Amino acid sequence: MAVIIDKNKCVGCTLCVPACPFAAIDMVKGIAVINDQCTLCGACLEICPVTAIYREEEQACEECTPQSYQGVWVFAEQRQGQMLNIAYELLGEGKKLAGALGVELSAVLIGADVSNLAPDLFAYGADKVYLVEDKELELYRTETYTAAFVSLVKKHLPEIILMGATNIGRDLAPRVAGRLVTGLTADCTELSVDLEERILLQTRPAFGGNLMATILCPAHRPQMATVRPGVMKKITPDYQKSGQLVRESYHSQEVTVRTIVREIVKEAGKVVNLEDAKIVVSGGRGMGSAEGRALLEKLAAKLGGVVGASRGAVDAGLLPSAHQVGQTGKTVHPKLYIACGISGAIQHVAGMQGSQVIVAINKNPAAPIFKVADYGIVGDVHQVVPLLIAAIDEQNAKKQP
Repeated sequence: MAVIIDKNKCVGCTLCVPACPFAAIDMVKGIAVINDQCTLCGACLEICPVTAIYREEEQACEECTPQSYQGVWVFAEQRQGQMLNIAYELLGEGKKLAGALGVELSAVLIGADVSNLAPDLFAYGADKVYLVEDKELELYRTETYTAAFVSLVKKHLPEIILMGATNIGRDLAPRVAGRLVTGLTADCTELSVDLEERILLQTRPAFGGNLMATILCPAHRPQMATVRPGVMKKITPDYQKSGQLVRESYHSQEVTVRTIVREIVKEAGKVVNLEDAKIVVSGGRGMGSAEGRALLEKLAAKLGGVVGASRGAVDAGLLPSAHQVGQTGKTVHPKLYIACGISGAIQHVAGMQGSQVIVAINKNPAAPIFKVADYGIVGDVHQVVPLLIAAIDEQNAKKQP
């Protein structure tokens, strides 16, 4: 499917330009022209007073039926030659889906001089790696990566595509889905398959996290989903495992690129790695002040963990957004999660309920957090946390010779 502008009908009124929410229409010599930003939303069709804009349907063909698509693909996201953990997490989940369907699990690796990353992808479960290398692909840009990915899909026809719900994944996935005219479910927390119909069951929180919705894409292929980092677990890598490396070309002359990366500025400040932490000490709005934050940091340091936060704590300025755990933050599954002054809103629980052991501290005995906690302490966090710190110091002192 494509949006077409009939140059013979266009009168150059420019009404379609501001109507497009994606800046996908340019005026060239007084005539409207669709650019690569188009997502096929159709807003321009409704505003055109002379019906010069229309959708052109792609002609269906026998080889493009849902039954012709086969295989599970994972987008192996890398940044500046470093593979992101989400790629390994998705390979673990993809391996389950591929095994259930009896198909190959493939990773898609796009970049410049990144072939050295392929052995890790095989070790984490990929049977095949599609490699697209070009100097134009060294840094992520929407136009280049979309063109490379869509070209692969049209050539090899996978039935399922999984991407991470990262900054890049959230930009790339909807663009690819739009180009392929298929569905996309974002921020999934669970994936499974209906083996009889070969349909991907994509489960995600809905209505503010108050219920879980399972979304299907029965009529179109590929079936696409994004998954937030930290939700799926990595498998144990097997570096004796090998697979097939398939090199594919990138045709830069066919891609119109309107962006140039001038500089990459890494965020200054301390980096918090919540997803991989074994111990997380999180604070809520109930911590109340800088003194409360200091208590969290001290307890986390004593336990060798990191500091997390609820959305309430972030909104109150207690901690920066990088520390946020929950539906609109990060999903964690540490061995120990300590919730300090967190009431337990369902949005927060969605991001930490996979922890092995949950300890909750709250002065309200009816707080929802106690429903998911393995251990609960009813009390003021400003009194309980110092007691915990003192107890840890006492235990450490006893261990010293």
